[in-house]
Amino acid sequence: MSILIILFCIGLLVLLITKLKLNAFLAFLLIAILAGLLLGIEPAKITGSIQKGMGDMLGSLIIVVACGAMLGKLTADSGAAQQIASGLMKLFGERYIQWALMITGFIIGIPLFYNVGFVLVIPLIFSVAAKYKLPVVYVGLPMLAALSVTHGFLPPHPSPAALVAAFHADMGKTLMYGVLIAIPTVILAGPVFSRTLKKIKAPMLQTFKSEALPDDQLPSLSISIFSSLLPVILLALTTFLGGAVKEAGPLKTFISFISDPAIVMILALAVATYTLGLRMHMGMKRIMDIYGDAVKDIAMLLLIMGGAGSLKQILLDSGVSAEIGQILNGLDVHPLVLGWAMACLIRVCVGSATVAGLTAVGIIMPVMSRPDVNPNLMVLSIGAGSLMFSHVNDAGFWLFKEYFGLSIKDTIRSWSLMETIVAIAGLGGVMVLNAFVS
Repeated sequence: MSILIILFCIGLLVLLITKLKLNAFLAFLLIAILAGLLLGIEPAKITGSIQKGMGDMLGSLIIVVACGAMLGKLTADSGAAQQIASGLMKLFGERYIQWALMITGFIIGIPLFYNVGFVLVIPLIFSVAAKYKLPVVYVGLPMLAALSVTHGFLPPHPSPAALVAAFHADMGKTLMYGVLIAIPTVILAGPVFSRTLKKIKAPMLQTFKSEALPDDQLPSLSISIFSSLLPVILLALTTFLGGAVKEAGPLKTFISFISDPAIVMILALAVATYTLGLRMHMGMKRIMDIYGDAVKDIAMLLLIMGGAGSLKQILLDSGVSAEIGQILNGLDVHPLVLGWAMACLIRVCVGSATVAGLTAVGIIMPVMSRPDVNPNLMVLSIGAGSLMFSHVNDAGFWLFKEYFGLSIKDTIRSWSLMETIVAIAGLGGVMVLNAFVS
């Protein structure tokens, strides 16, 4: 009976978000309350479970996500993203222009949230397509594939960062594994797949041409790349040092301190504040205004994460997670595939990759106690599944369709299939890594 209640609640969650257009945060709260009542939790204890779930989810995430948003906003507003794009295009030349755009998307996609990155790179895509007289979808898809993969796979992006916290995974290892999987995935979904899209015609819209900053106001290419990738560099470095230093002592304690994802993000943001802000003669007030705007942009996203954490806690406190675990453990399917499939199903129904990933956590949590489940790979498996087949219920689908001026058929042919390739290739990469990672 408990399983039927959960299925009913998840179905109602999908209905509230997709059909009734209810805000996802409010939908999660209402479903958490309803699930608690139906599952027999005392009404007086339901609010306690909701508050605990929200606190546990956000407690380890707010610093990482907020600092990540600030770094991304500064990367965009300082001209660092513009410098990375123009520098890499000069380096690769016309023949390898797709690869230049793909690498640019990957680098700036690490600090930038997807929607911000999308709007930022659109003028560049149209400008490059016009300059070299190439089909705009063919040129742009590799870059957008890179943005999508970093959004779904790599911390400190909100969904993978939340999954790391929920599964008590290691953010540094998850990031390194994620990069290993992301590179072939982006190549397959980007330059390789886009070869089949040369015949898709899209209007060369002038609307999206933006005013670029003068070259003398841009940070250097090396500083731009260094500042954008600093969270990755620090996480990788501290993860390596943590494994290299075995003996307990002051050095081990210090490494453990600076390897905490929150400390890493604070350090990265502090460095970028100087390299991309103060060093470029940007006033502190202007920098702080940028940071304030960045936090406003992610406020609702943080609330959605908290709401998802509340639903997860209700499942745990009611004991239904144990029942789900018994059922899932009885299935002859690898847990990593189960996590991926759950995220795929919710993604196709709800549309939002973030909601899909966070909702899958509460369902798949019971199998995490199995010895053959690597929590770092589970983060990536669910992250890959959360990108499966974006279609008409996903805001990203319409963003791509309207900016490129495509029909629904051509949007499915390009965008939706690209996302599907990312999801399947991501799972393939996870399973290959699982064969080598204990």
